[in-house]
Amino acid sequence: MPDAVPTILALLIVAAFAVALWLMAAGRLNVAGLSFLSASILIYLRERWLRRDGAA
Repeated sequence: MPDAVPTILALLIVAAFAVALWLMAAGRLNVAGLSFLSASILIYLRERWLRRDGAA
């Protein structure tokens, strides 16, 4: 069974990218940039979580 935290983070990453693309299409580039930044931070956190579990 997959670990819940990385799975939830992956879903949040996909949602953040979808919101960012929608905001770009709507012309809200500042908010879209923040959404892309949020997705990047979530990717970082997910990778740290997976690395921590793999090192144990």
